[in-house]
Amino acid sequence: MSTPATHPGTPPGPAAPLAGRRVRAAVVGAGAIGRGSHLPALARLAEEGDVEVVAVVDIDATAAETLRAEAGVPHAHTDLDRMLREQRPDLVTICTPPTLHRAQTVAALRAGAWVWCEKPPVPSLADYDAVESAEGEDGGPYASIVFQHRFGSGARHVRRLLTTGALGRPLVAHCQTTWYRGSAYYAVPWRGRWATEGGGPAMGHGIHQMDLLLDLLGPWSEVRGMAARLVHDVETEDVSTALVRFANGALATVVNSVLSPDEVSRIRVDCERATVELTHLYGYGNADWRITPAPDVPAEEAADWRNFGPDEPSSHLAQLRELLASMRAGQRPRSSGADGRTSLELISALYKSAFTGTTVRSGEIGPGDPYYTALHGDAPGWAPAARDGASA
Repeated sequence: MSTPATHPGTPPGPAAPLAGRRVRAAVVGAGAIGRGSHLPALARLAEEGDVEVVAVVDIDATAAETLRAEAGVPHAHTDLDRMLREQRPDLVTICTPPTLHRAQTVAALRAGAWVWCEKPPVPSLADYDAVESAEGEDGGPYASIVFQHRFGSGARHVRRLLTTGALGRPLVAHCQTTWYRGSAYYAVPWRGRWATEGGGPAMGHGIHQMDLLLDLLGPWSEVRGMAARLVHDVETEDVSTALVRFANGALATVVNSVLSPDEVSRIRVDCERATVELTHLYGYGNADWRITPAPDVPAEEAADWRNFGPDEPSSHLAQLRELLASMRAGQRPRSSGADGRTSLELISALYKSAFTGTTVRSGEIGPGDPYYTALHGDAPGWAPAARDGASA
């Protein structure tokens, strides 16, 4: 792998190649996702000799020091730039609120570090494009989004069945993220606000299932969306729906909600020769997938479809393994660049359609479009606390 690219006027990245040594990693954000998902995945790879966690960063010095001590990490910092200068990590994982993602990601990239950023990646397509423009030349560093549901063995198996045509053409799909969040969830100051969270359940919750649907079915071509604020006293929506047409002709329905006591995450794809369905909540294993063949499919062929092989659950660890392999090879990882942008583009189009009442097509939202810089497009009809139950 080549040495990570640097940018004029900024500290150079790590000078030593990654071959033959551990990847130096730093975690930014000492909250629940950093503590509960990123550090355990990094610790597992550290046990295997692939990673060395060199620092944690948080603006709260006590939180940073507490996590440093608990995780056995050598350094705790409250200043990201200082950490980048002093520790010179190869990889920075970002576990902070969305409004901070752009600046922190760009800072890490310009210091020569690769980035693995929690979803939602950034609050707008304009922010995403700014991040991509800060990436290195061929060989990195690159910024990747945490879309761990793409990386389980179940998704890998079903993607292969779909792309090889074994199941026939995809025809009809359903993507459902119906979760429940009470008032305590929105007591966190940055949640439920356009400026700090970027969007409601479409952006902050349903993005995982929508990303997996896109990973399975390929590019989308047009979307028609609706959104409403039915319960919560927040700026963003608390429920959204959409009709999506894919480039391959398949039609899909999408539902994102934080109003659903019976919580479930579900993807269903009806193909010419079989129905594939995934039902889970926050992560899946092979047993959570079901394949129902059409009546004329030979039993032996259907049995082969159901042979998922060794079970690798969807997880941060599964994605991180692949990301490290990309780093060592100097190759752009999945869920980065154009591959990572497609889900944010779909969500931006859903919001634009909901606010304007129009069908939005792929590639339509770009510079000069208000929905390029903010998911709500600064729509005047959605002032704070305007909870009237009406569709956008």
